[in-house]
Amino acid sequence: MSDDPAAGLSRREVLGTGAATASMISVPAIARAAPPDPPPSASTPEPLDVTLSVNGKMHTLSLDARTSLLDMARERLKLTGSKKGCDHGQCGACTMIVNGRRINSCLTLAVMHEGDKITTIEGLGTPDNLHPMQAAFVKHDGYQCGYCTPGQICSSVAMLGEIKAGIPSHVTADLDQVRYSDAEVRERMSGNICRCAAYPNIVAAIRDVHGASA
Repeated sequence: MSDDPAAGLSRREVLGTGAATASMISVPAIARAAPPDPPPSASTPEPLDVTLSVNGKMHTLSLDARTSLLDMARERLKLTGSKKGCDHGQCGACTMIVNGRRINSCLTLAVMHEGDKITTIEGLGTPDNLHPMQAAFVKHDGYQCGYCTPGQICSSVAMLGEIKAGIPSHVTADLDQVRYSDAEVRERMSGNICRCAAYPNIVAAIRDVHGASA
């Protein structure tokens, strides 16, 4: 075959065209190959029994090991005061008190709290017998929509306990002398978000309770 352009395709062009055609034919063949078998689906784990104290009452429950403490309280015990806000531990609406310490209940598994003493907002007080912090929130209008309020109140109660126990915060000037101040309150309550921005009234309510107990 001639390499003369006037004679049609050259040998080089014929070889190049043939290679391109072969590659175009092979690609669909690869695409048509059977896909790998999907991995086997994970089986549902066996439920686990857990016994814990919630608001002074013992409960023994059979739970999926993946159940959060928040979901256990809301779905199994029907204690819906604690709210599911972000479900990522960022808003504080789900705050509960566990063995005297406040935690984000959406971030912890219920089965991790075997034997623990858990207090939700329902366990602090009732409409007929309010906890002092609940009464102070009402007095100082420390809420608007109220969605964050259960977490705010639980966090406030445990936070005052932290100060009383001498546990320092980021703004504590003297680690050996932990004292109450509005600055301490604002720092320690920064994990509880109020989208209605009732923060001044919340601080006033906490100050009122601290003053009454001092």
